Amino acid sequence: RVRMIASDLHCEIVDLSGEENITELCKRKKKIKTTYSPGLSTEIPVVGHVDPAEFMNAATQGKLNVIDKYLADGGNPNVHDELKRTALHRASLEGHATVVQSLLEKGADVNFKDRLGSRAIHWACRGGSLEVVKALKSHGDDLNVRDKLYSTPLHVATRTGHTTIVEYLLSCGAKINCRDREGDTALHDAVRLNRYKIAKLLIFAGADTKIKNHAGESLDRHAFEAPFVSSWKWI
Repeated sequence: RVRMIASDLHCEIVDLSGEENITELCKRKKKIKTTYSPGLSTEIPVVGHVDPAEFMNAATQGKLNVIDKYLADGGNPNVHDELKRTALHRASLEGHATVVQSLLEKGADVNFKDRLGSRAIHWACRGGSLEVVKALKSHGDDLNVRDKLYSTPLHVATRTGHTTIVEYLLSCGAKINCRDREGDTALHDAVRLNRYKIAKLLIFAGADTKIKNHAGESLDRHAFEAPFVSSWKWI
């Protein structure tokens, strides 16, 4: 069909004999351009079997079409790697909110823990996607859950410096003074790692500045050792 069109246009160009033909040719070119320029689909349908390894890689890469094909064929949404990290863990870390939503709607276990005891919410806080954190919370994920180091999502978001996530967790009522295995609260972590904005958020939200960790270190000592000690006169 393309060859026929090309041939017709060639004949018209050769046989041009006046202004009327030129006008007609231009109209026809516009018509052909409109007719044969369909929008390309961003998601190419997957044909054939998708194995668990491909499914896991698709979660990391955000390939929703592969995810959907695997699940539509009856694949286990909670299949995991050697570290017991599921597709939900991987997609949460990478911030693929659409993939996370699809996994949750099709049976992914929001409470599944990896070998470190981390749930998807821990990985989402580490990755810094607020949209993913919200999706997990809407499906019942616990904002105060602890991993094997007793770290809460608030600890993780603080350590990785995701201020927006910290602010959201606090607005949802996350427990602010939880202590990890070393006895550190999120505020200890914020001061130690120079997360000034996060530390300010935590204090304004009611973080206890007098809590000591298991080494007997108080917040005052952490603040004294921090490079931005002069900024902490308001504490």
